Amino acid sequence: MSSQDSIELVIGRIGKPHGIRGEVTVDVRTDEPERRYAPGAVLRAQAPRGSAFTAPTLTVARTRWHQGTLLVTFTELGDRNTAEGARGVVLHAQVPLDEAPEDPDEYYDHQLVGLAAHDLDGRHLGEVVGLVHGAQDLLRVRTPEGREGLVPFVAALVPEVDLAGGRVVIADRPGLVTPFPDDQDARENDR
Repeated sequence: MSSQDSIELVIGRIGKPHGIRGEVTVDVRTDEPERRYAPGAVLRAQAPRGSAFTAPTLTVARTRWHQGTLLVTFTELGDRNTAEGARGVVLHAQVPLDEAPEDPDEYYDHQLVGLAAHDLDGRHLGEVVGLVHGAQDLLRVRTPEGREGLVPFVAALVPEVDLAGGRVVIADRPGLVTPFPDDQDARENDR
């Protein structure tokens, strides 16, 4: 798969060793761990600054869940010492650009960036320029005037995502993407 046909996604970070045979905990950063950590998957390994870890890739041998934590055995990590040396390594997976999450209500960031944002009445609000991940995912929407709004990515505020049509519909309200009327009046008076 060439880099033009795929995108690299961060899917996790290696935590502490679990046991003596090289198994490690993984801080999962994907909604599809069963898909990304399938046995045989080869993941790019990015060591943290100052780390002595040098393996460019890690191959998933097996996985299991233990008390809500994903435990992974990588072929290259044969013992506890090697596993300890991999602590903090960020794991990346190559995903085909045309691949979509299995859940129809989930999207990869690269699918959303660049979509036109419209309000419920069809008025153009701007363009999705990124996402902010956290307890609540937020769409970053840049308006034609260059302002940026953050919209919680929930069905009540983003009722429609039309990838084929290249747009998202946002239930906009003052202060979300469009400014509060007082802010807009103040900007116009400053001109």
